[in-house]
Amino acid sequence: MMAETLIKVDLTQSAYTNEKVHNRWHPDIPMVAWVKPGDDFIVETYDWTGGFIKNNDSADDVRDIDLTIVHFLSGPIGVTGAEPGDLLVVDLLDIGPKPESQWGFNGFFSKKNGGGFLTEHFPQAQKSIWDIHGMFTSSRHVPGVQFAGLTHPGLIGCLPSKQLLDIWNEREMGLINTDPTRVPPLAAPPFGATAHMGQLTGDAKAKAAAEGARTVPPREHGGNCDIKDLSRGSKVFFPVYVPGAGLSMGDLHFSQGDGEITFCGAIEMAGRVHLKVDIIKDGMSKYGIKSPIFKPSPITPNYKDYLIFEGISVDEEGKQHYLDVNVAYRQACLNAIEYLKKFGYSGAQALAILGTAPVQGHISGVVDIPNSCATLWLPTEIFDFDINPTAAGPQKFITGDIDLPLSPDL
Repeated sequence: MMAETLIKVDLTQSAYTNEKVHNRWHPDIPMVAWVKPGDDFIVETYDWTGGFIKNNDSADDVRDIDLTIVHFLSGPIGVTGAEPGDLLVVDLLDIGPKPESQWGFNGFFSKKNGGGFLTEHFPQAQKSIWDIHGMFTSSRHVPGVQFAGLTHPGLIGCLPSKQLLDIWNEREMGLINTDPTRVPPLAAPPFGATAHMGQLTGDAKAKAAAEGARTVPPREHGGNCDIKDLSRGSKVFFPVYVPGAGLSMGDLHFSQGDGEITFCGAIEMAGRVHLKVDIIKDGMSKYGIKSPIFKPSPITPNYKDYLIFEGISVDEEGKQHYLDVNVAYRQACLNAIEYLKKFGYSGAQALAILGTAPVQGHISGVVDIPNSCATLWLPTEIFDFDINPTAAGPQKFITGDIDLPLSPDL
């Protein structure tokens, strides 16, 4: 028996017209469908921008996007019998692009409009388009590389309770208030003007929109975790905070490197997810769970040869940081980018590879004061040429004028 598609999206229509989609977290957002424990079903999703980014050779859309509109999530879906304190068990049975949209995008936001992990090095908007060929992808903007995708939802989670929502808003506003004029900002506060609250209307919508948490960060309920191994065959255990759980998802990625370091990261796509749900009663207290746990996909790209780049917690200016894994991973990424430039890639192309290919990020040491050690594992087999170091030195295999489209700030 075919699984029912509970939520459908029309990529020719604005996400704001779809009442089974929302872009904020709030407990008052109505369930758009109900399922029973043991049911399996299909959910279609927009890409996280709701279709704002186009398949073209201009990065103007990445530069100009209003980031307060995102992420567009399909849901929430209620599960009969789920109560606060339970665990919602979600099996990801299958994930893929929508048949009419066999492409995805990767981009770097302008520092003035969100920035990113390496925004000081890449402060202007750039974009690459990736064509999907079954389980593989390649880009007209990044030659010499092709790889298998590990397709996953970058964002999936359950509705928060009002108490949890208030905690989020209070602590994140407290952080913003420590440096309120920072660019990029320290966090994304509630913003009602661009909120899409599903089926809520009128005064109820206005109230919830003014309080609703933005979908940008991961939180205790799941959310925007960007875990590339949540692919086909994964099982996720989500804490339940409201009756029915309220499962929502979106931000599908065809492929992504650990850390999603380009921020408009991974290969973003519109797609469909086939899921099955169940409940573990009182599972949060039984297992001491405060945040989701998961079992990874048994299906991963079969790459076995890697170059591993090390980074330590000393920043680009030579400043020593104390056991700062964020600084260390940034240095590992920058070291890998500089290495790939020796083969003819631009810095932007190298960054796009690290953000989209199935690279692995590891915390390798957090005890040896004062330096944390982070590593980035780059699979060598994704390249059309040998990138391993030899006595002969690197050859510039990538030549010509192909690069990522760049849009200077206005």
